[in-house]
Amino acid sequence: MKVNWEGVYPAVTTKFTTDDRLDNEMFAKNIEAQLNAGVDGIILGGTLGEASSLMEDEKDELVKYTAELAKGKVPVVMNIAEQTTKGAIKAAEKAKANGADGLMMLPPMRYKADDLETVTYFKAVANSTDLPIMIYNNPVDYKIEVTLDMFESLSECENIQAVKESTRDISNVTRMKTRFGNRFKILSGVDTLALESLLMGADGWVAGLVCAFPTETVAIYRLQKAGRIAEAIEIYRWFLPLLELDINPKLVQNIKLAEVATGIGTETVRPPRLPLQGVERDSVLSIIKEGVENRPSLPVYLNL
Repeated sequence: MKVNWEGVYPAVTTKFTTDDRLDNEMFAKNIEAQLNAGVDGIILGGTLGEASSLMEDEKDELVKYTAELAKGKVPVVMNIAEQTTKGAIKAAEKAKANGADGLMMLPPMRYKADDLETVTYFKAVANSTDLPIMIYNNPVDYKIEVTLDMFESLSECENIQAVKESTRDISNVTRMKTRFGNRFKILSGVDTLALESLLMGADGWVAGLVCAFPTETVAIYRLQKAGRIAEAIEIYRWFLPLLELDINPKLVQNIKLAEVATGIGTETVRPPRLPLQGVERDSVLSIIKEGVENRPSLPVYLNL
């Protein structure tokens, strides 16, 4: 299935049972909610998906199962976060074999590669597959920035088509558009900058709190796309305290707790992560409770 790299792409959480297995039943319930809300793609195995703690066979199962659930309605994108070029090429190959329609790629893990090493890594994987690729540019969390000059070199690979823009520099959307025009699709990767990025010309939103609030997330995207900016802003202002749960070291625990509140997830995480406790848990629950109690009425947006 073609990946257009436009619209809302949930970076979905991975659901676990209390005995630390994949919880396919709850995962399916969440994916159904995402599809019903009108998302434009599904991204697996990102930070929110607890990728670093997933076994290789679990990643295989996730891709296969999600492809079955999506039924060709939206593309399924698998995140590639590997330590070696060899490992990344193998992961890309397996993702395609298991039914992925596209890839999201982080720079090499653990080793802080320089610019040439990073570009060479991305190109090697891109040249090994015909799957379309979105580069995940997040120097805040992963310590390697993919600069505009690096994107210039990466533009030689036709299947490197998009960027998940998570530099936290809102002007980077304009810099990319000014230099490359429409060569790369830009998807905001920071929930608290999403509407601002879209209004500056970003093509989509790789979202986190969408995992718990899919309809509100898609409504914001569709409304701004239709030029109904005031309506989008009103929902976004309600949403912001919840979106800030994504900009936190415990974003996985935070968002899984929000999924519990909206009935489409559990708070079970894989150790060494643990569910939130004490004052920290109470604080997050208070934010979620406030949001749920004041959840806005949404206009009809699916036909926009």
